[in-house]
Amino acid sequence: MWQQSLIVLRARPRGFHLITDELYEALPELRRYRIGLLHLWLRHTSASLTVNEGADAAVRRDFERFFEALAPRGAEGYEHDYEGPDDLPAHFKSSLLGCQLSIPLCDGRLALGTWQGVYLGEHRDRGGARQLLATLQGTVD
Repeated sequence: MWQQSLIVLRARPRGFHLITDELYEALPELRRYRIGLLHLWLRHTSASLTVNEGADAAVRRDFERFFEALAPRGAEGYEHDYEGPDDLPAHFKSSLLGCQLSIPLCDGRLALGTWQGVYLGEHRDRGGARQLLATLQGTVD
């Protein structure tokens, strides 16, 4: 069975945000999938998706510090700054981390490891609401 849904995530401040629980809330039908895949496609070029440590919020804060040092806002020499000093660095971060994930499904749950969670990386100071296209495929009860 295939199913596709558009999930609108509320606006968040710049940083890395754990969205695993929001995915479960937005996709209650996921519980019906015995085996399959969830593909997430983030429809933005200034935010990202990744899977990492879901238990300790310090990891998300450290991610933000690392990526801010790697691609700082307002660095000299960037040509693309139409939307402000955080514009091009946000695109760099999005390309480095990516805008899509495929997560296996097992017995109605995301087959994440014990400590894993899904992050939204918000790379703009005011990115606004973000859209995720979620595609479920697999065997259902």
